Amino acid sequence: AHVAIQNDCAACHNGNYNNTPNTCEGCHLPDYNSSTNPNHLALAIPTDCDMCHTTAPDWMPATFTIHNNYWPLNGAHAIIANDCAACHNGNYNNTPNTCFGCHSADYNGANDPNHVTNQFPTTCEDCHTETAWVPSTFDHNQFYPLTGAHIPIQNDCAACHNGNYNNTPNTCEGCHMPDYNTSTNPNHLSLNLPTDCDMCHTTDPDWNPATFPIHSQFWPFVGAHVAIQNDCAACHNGNYNNTPNTCYGCHASDYNGANNPNHQQAGFPTDCTLCHSQNAWVPSNFDHDNMYFPIYSGTHQGEWNQCVECHIGGNYNSFSCIDCHEHDDPVELADDHQGVNGYQYSSPACYSCHPDGEN
Repeated sequence: AHVAIQNDCAACHNGNYNNTPNTCEGCHLPDYNSSTNPNHLALAIPTDCDMCHTTAPDWMPATFTIHNNYWPLNGAHAIIANDCAACHNGNYNNTPNTCFGCHSADYNGANDPNHVTNQFPTTCEDCHTETAWVPSTFDHNQFYPLTGAHIPIQNDCAACHNGNYNNTPNTCEGCHMPDYNTSTNPNHLSLNLPTDCDMCHTTDPDWNPATFPIHSQFWPFVGAHVAIQNDCAACHNGNYNNTPNTCYGCHASDYNGANNPNHQQAGFPTDCTLCHSQNAWVPSNFDHDNMYFPIYSGTHQGEWNQCVECHIGGNYNSFSCIDCHEHDDPVELADDHQGVNGYQYSSPACYSCHPDGEN
């Protein structure tokens, strides 16, 4: 542009040829100060004009070697480094210097996942790089922590999302209801267990180990059972289906093996709680007086020491009245019962007339 005024000395010297500037800004500082696109003054662009401009007319074309001072052109941006309009569109004032400032349309239009619906941060660089939108990183823990068995699949997004990142469940049962429905040991469905998986399970592989805080809904841990509440195998032996929920269901062998007294021979009820508590089998509570015959009250109180004194030979299906030292003389007993119609010297006969042990 200086060529056009080479014969118009006054254009630069204005009649004074001493100390005429020999730098661009020396003559063109008013152009600098009045520039609007971009506003050099507001942006504090250096006054060294030839850093960006040549002497071409109207200052164009111009380079901008200090662009990285405002926005580094890396990755995909490097490709458009010479296409200023791609970002500025002819206006260099107030051009955004954040990802979202330029890419809000990409954010709002994203649907896999839907950034707006999921309220993702607008700081694009949290997940994306300038190289390309894909692949991206993602702090998954903001939405669902990847622990335990989820760690090996943390880079396999399709394992959970299957290509759709909208409305992906954020609860265990949301993904694992098929596991719940097909569980067999125990059968969650038939037992109507809660579907809140993390009530019992962690994210450890194969769902184990598991706790069962609602065990009391099926069987309360009291007494001697407290000591084994963490030893599931003690009752379940690895099979949690059809585990008995009665004393006898688990303790049939104790019942069958009892010999003092022999429960089977005596035909005792299999409702263990009638005599025993969960604290221990011994001592037991056996209401002999009301269930069978008063031996702790009345005339028999204190008159015996062992069960076998009446249950001869330890057979609790039978009893003896006439083997007692007070009744072992049949002649004496016959004299005592003179005039008693149908008198017999037998224990069943004694019991039929004296069911409470009284005369």
